[in-house]
Amino acid sequence: QVQLVESGGGLVQPGGSLRLSCVASGNIFSINTMSWYRQGPGEQRELVADISLGGSTAYADSVKGRFTISRDNAKNTVYLQMSSLKPGDTAVYYCNLKIVPRDRSYEYIYWGQGTQVTVSP
Repeated sequence: QVQLVESGGGLVQPGGSLRLSCVASGNIFSINTMSWYRQGPGEQRELVADISLGGSTAYADSVKGRFTISRDNAKNTVYLQMSSLKPGDTAVYYCNLKIVPRDRSYEYIYWGQGTQVTVSP
């Protein structure tokens, strides 16, 4: 099995910064695409950013230039550095990892438990 643990959420004022982390452990051979999603109050879950195994990144238009996704393959960890935060960024943030187990049988999708980010004066 695989476990994902997210951390780094919290309350921050507009214009502030936060760094989210998501660490995977367990039966892992490799992790392909790593992604961050978010779900605001009354909204559908949306893709915020993702990063491929090779390091290519993509961002939602709403966060381009403010958020940076990165990964540490040795630590099975994905980060989301969020800057210039706005009230509209308030949401529960989830990591999403596409993981290949040691038997290399298949690629499985795992979700983190979610971490609350609240941007408010």
